Amino acid sequence: MSSVVAINQRARSLEQKALRRRAVLQVAETYLLEVGYEAFSMSKLAKKIGLAKGTLYLYFQTREELFLTLYDQSLIRWSQTFIDELSDSMTSKAYSQNLFSTASADGTFVPLLIRLEHMIEHNVAIPRLISSKQVFINQVEVLAEVTSNSLRLSKAQAIEVVKTMGVLLIGATQGDQGPSLDHEELPEDVQNLIVSFSSEPLFVKNAVRIIEGIRAEAGSNI
Repeated sequence: MSSVVAINQRARSLEQKALRRRAVLQVAETYLLEVGYEAFSMSKLAKKIGLAKGTLYLYFQTREELFLTLYDQSLIRWSQTFIDELSDSMTSKAYSQNLFSTASADGTFVPLLIRLEHMIEHNVAIPRLISSKQVFINQVEVLAEVTSNSLRLSKAQAIEVVKTMGVLLIGATQGDQGPSLDHEELPEDVQNLIVSFSSEPLFVKNAVRIIEGIRAEAGSNI
């Protein structure tokens, strides 16, 4: 069943409502990728999918609740993609590069991640926030298990790595959300400054330091 058909059908049963909700999310994610976070409008989304705005709010009480749902989906999706790229006994650098490249390749995950705590989570109901946190806890466990094998770390060390990588990813990629200066003529000192803060090398360099620091700290406690 196409998303348009699922949306336009009158939803009576729980199954039909679930189908419509998934269809709304599918269109919403495409729309988010087209216009970005700031320009995303619930009114325009409703118009885009042929629903009354009030009907849209039956499924998501706020714009942020919709974003939170898209974030949860993207977190699970990215986690599986990242896991598929991992292998046993990876170097810290290879692990970090894989994490950054897979996260960046998912057009929804990083833009929502960097706005999660400061914007999105402030306008959702507490039960919905709790359920999202439970999704996060589960994904940390899943990622920590494969990280432990890939980096030859204990489970506790792997959990620390996974949590820290999330914080580092937010910090390293925030600059990517600003205006693009790729085609502008810039003074050499400004260009050098931008290059020095390029998100990928910044992330990978510091991720390796963190992983090796966690590993060394464990060795010093033996």
